Amino acid sequence: MDTKTSTSADPGRQMLRHTLATLAYRGGKTLRDALESFAGFSTGEKGRTPAQILAHMGDLFDWALSIVRGKQTWNDSTPLPWPQEIKRFFQTLQAFDDYLASDQPLGATVEKLFQGPVADALTHTGQLAMLRRMAGCKMHGENYFRAEIMAGRVGEAQAAPGREF
Repeated sequence: MDTKTSTSADPGRQMLRHTLATLAYRGGKTLRDALESFAGFSTGEKGRTPAQILAHMGDLFDWALSIVRGKQTWNDSTPLPWPQEIKRFFQTLQAFDDYLASDQPLGATVEKLFQGPVADALTHTGQLAMLRRMAGCKMHGENYFRAEIMAGRVGEAQAAPGREF
C-alpha cells in the first residue's frame, strides 16, 4: 500500500491542516496572558510542568515534520525560557503546516500523523488549560464552534474569540 500523498488538495491533508489551526487557536488561548511563573507550575506530583509540556509539544511537531519528510527522528528538548518556548511551539506548528500545504509527498498517512503527534498535542493542550486553572491563571471558556479557525492560521496571531463565558 502506498502511504504517500502528493497533492495539497487532498481532503485528508486539508482536514489535518484545519486540525493544526484548531490546535494553534486553542493552544494560543491556553498560553495567552499566562504569567511567566506559570511555566514552572507543579501539582507536586510526578507530572510535567507547563514548560515541559510545551517543549514536548514542540518536539511532537519537529517529529511530525521529520516523519512527513521520510526521516523520522525524535528529540527530547530541554524547555527554553517561557516566551521562547511559546515562540518555538508556534514555529514548529508553522513548519509542519507549511509542509502539509505544499505538494511534497508525505512519508506517512494523514491518519497516522493524526493519531500520533497531532492527537498527542491536542491532549497536552487540554492539560495546559487544566494546569492553568489549577495555577490560578484565569482563562475564559469559549464556544469553539463559533471560533474563526481556518487552515493555515497556525501562528500566535489568532482571531478574537467569538463568544467567551
